[in-house]
Amino acid sequence: MLFLILFVLTAGFLGFLALTEYRPAPREPLEVAGGAAESFAPDAPLTVMTWNIGFGALDAGQDSFMVGGKTVKVSDAGLVRRNLNGILAEIEARRPDVMFLQEIDLDASRSCHIDELALFRSRLTGAVSSFARNFKVAFVPYPIPPLGKVDSGIATFTRCAAASAERAQLPVPFSWPVRMVNLKRCALVTRLPLRGCPRELVLINLHLEAFDDGAGRAAQTAMLAELMAAEAEKGNYVVAGGDFNQTLPSADPCPVRPGKWTPGQLDGDAFPGSWQFVMDGAAPTCRSLDRPYAGADRESFQFYRIDGFIVSGNVTVERFAAADLDFVHSDHNPVVMTIRLEDPRQG
Repeated sequence: MLFLILFVLTAGFLGFLALTEYRPAPREPLEVAGGAAESFAPDAPLTVMTWNIGFGALDAGQDSFMVGGKTVKVSDAGLVRRNLNGILAEIEARRPDVMFLQEIDLDASRSCHIDELALFRSRLTGAVSSFARNFKVAFVPYPIPPLGKVDSGIATFTRCAAASAERAQLPVPFSWPVRMVNLKRCALVTRLPLRGCPRELVLINLHLEAFDDGAGRAAQTAMLAELMAAEAEKGNYVVAGGDFNQTLPSADPCPVRPGKWTPGQLDGDAFPGSWQFVMDGAAPTCRSLDRPYAGADRESFQFYRIDGFIVSGNVTVERFAAADLDFVHSDHNPVVMTIRLEDPRQG
């Protein structure tokens, strides 16, 4: 009888997950919210910033069960709000023209069900934004206690008018039943018209696979390369940025200590031609979550370089750097890049 009860409960729960599984289409148009009025002038410098904000809960005092830590979800909404406010203050001080955000929650147990997208939209006034889900599960049953509900994704903010935004589904490396409670990673493609220029500036926000055997990251990277190449062939300017969970060919990876999570190494051969890889080779962009960072010995801590940009050859990168914020409000540091577009009359 006990076996039968367990069987019925398990089957019922799997049925619930199947009925509620997030099944995005290969391509989906997205809402462009906000009211930035002016298009971007192609001869002006443009500042682009990318930041994985760790859903406002992965500050310097936190660890995570995903990489050997203990914490599943924080229970202090005040802590999440303090982190979000600290992140927003940094963005407001730097005033980037384009902002790529990863791990921004709409409604998730791990971040006390705070609508982080609404908060960012209310604070980053004068910008337009789009949001693409990449993690939507009614109830994640692991670990103990379980992670619970997750509704999260990536968002792009820009101070320039946007013509459109689209969600492009990336390959999912997980099979049933793990697939039902895992991320459905995507690329958020935003198109900016350019003043007096027939070309577009195509912005691609991304957060690639972290916890597969490597095949998923490779497949997602290959699809990203195809997507970017198709835009470059049209003569468009292309900027892709975010959390690659890989070190780009332009930077050396941080040495990985035994037993720590190991990022991938992006295959530069997947991007033939004049693509430019932009990653700070001196400063880390991410820290390990196997233990809290606050109070730890920095010399013995595990760091990574996994956040950056890939840009097309008709884009000049004037400067870039990872901002060393000492991981106070997130397990990632932001990366900031200033670019200038090639004169279209010379293209």
